[in-house]
Amino acid sequence: MSSEFITLFMFATMMVLLLTGQRVFGVIGFVGTAAALWLWGQGSFEMPFNAAFQVLNWYPLITVPFFVYMGYILSESGIASNLYRMFHVWFGPVHGGLALGTIGLMVLISCMNGLSVAGMAIGATVALPELLRRGYDKKMVSGVIQAGSSLGILIPPSVVLVLYAMIARQPVLQLWLAGIVPGLMMAAIFAIYIYVRCRINPALAPIMPAEERAQITWRQRFSLLREGLMPLAIFGIMMGFFLTGVTSLVESSAVGALLAVLAAAIERKLTWKVLEDSARNTLTVSCMFMWIILAALCFSSVYDGLGAVKAIESLLVKTWDFDPWTILILMLFSFIIMGTFLDDTAMLVIVAPLYIPLVIKLGFNPIWFGVLYTVTCQIAYITPPFGYNLFLMRAMAPPEITLMDIYRSIVPFFFLMVLSMIILMIFPQITLWLPGLYAAR
Repeated sequence: MSSEFITLFMFATMMVLLLTGQRVFGVIGFVGTAAALWLWGQGSFEMPFNAAFQVLNWYPLITVPFFVYMGYILSESGIASNLYRMFHVWFGPVHGGLALGTIGLMVLISCMNGLSVAGMAIGATVALPELLRRGYDKKMVSGVIQAGSSLGILIPPSVVLVLYAMIARQPVLQLWLAGIVPGLMMAAIFAIYIYVRCRINPALAPIMPAEERAQITWRQRFSLLREGLMPLAIFGIMMGFFLTGVTSLVESSAVGALLAVLAAAIERKLTWKVLEDSARNTLTVSCMFMWIILAALCFSSVYDGLGAVKAIESLLVKTWDFDPWTILILMLFSFIIMGTFLDDTAMLVIVAPLYIPLVIKLGFNPIWFGVLYTVTCQIAYITPPFGYNLFLMRAMAPPEITLMDIYRSIVPFFFLMVLSMIILMIFPQITLWLPGLYAAR
């Protein structure tokens, strides 16, 4: 039986089962195990089983529940809301200031949690009502929140990059460092676009009235600045300990979780409900993450054992005679297509056995490719008709924001994200500079 046929059969079976609505990890794990039994007999059952147990020996995986817990503590306790009040006061006199503040809010939320849904939830519940009340254009602010929340999967501690590191067998720290500059670059591009557009058309984003600004004393402003920057201070201390060698990666994640709890206690917002809700949400996300990794390792062990990656390489390079850059662009385009109906973890698990070995074989840096993959996930999140963030926004937005408003709002940010990805492809050192700098130490 040829590798081409086995590849087609395994992936076709997986897609059919996914269309039935079954859990992603269950489908992937089942296809991997069933293929092993079918191809090699009863003894092959140990192959995916042993591969899955590799995850238990991967110590950095412990960082996931700590980082997720840190983010939920800051969110559930209301400390994250202080960020927006800070931006509201300090950026109010600028045209589009609150929209710019919302982008800043999303960047800081990303530093807390590393999940897109966290930024979307806070943006839609905290920022959106205030922006609409201030007379901001509903289509513009909808696009700002959707695009800004997507930064959560690129800026560390990104949970998606941890999953990529596990599947691609790459260092988590290198991927996190690689995501910092591209994430900040994208945030800066969004901010420049918002500022220029609001300067051209001030009616889109009225400034805060002068009489309202006069009511806010400088003491109140600096008080809000202290409260709002507390999450950033937590992230700075945590990463500072790690980068200076005081703590390991896992220890740093524990420090971050502890500092978040202390911050909530200092602000007198640490209640039993906050602790319970944060623990429940952390358990849900961490278990989902673990099951997907177990299923991914199960599937990839069987697929690698078949040597099927060589069949794909032969098809693209020898039969169709594609050059490496064409193959890379096709890979990224397929991520965008799949991302309109699958989430980031699902599509990574599905294509990782195919793409990552081929990327390395073609001579591309897997760290750089991991960042490109994450950016394509961000693009897929906002691509109609089934983008993940589009439906999250529809579920959280008030009735006056229609689905067509949401679709129209995202058009400029879609092209800004594509521009960002092109820049990262042309200038890979934007991604690789910080990991290289750290490695040189």
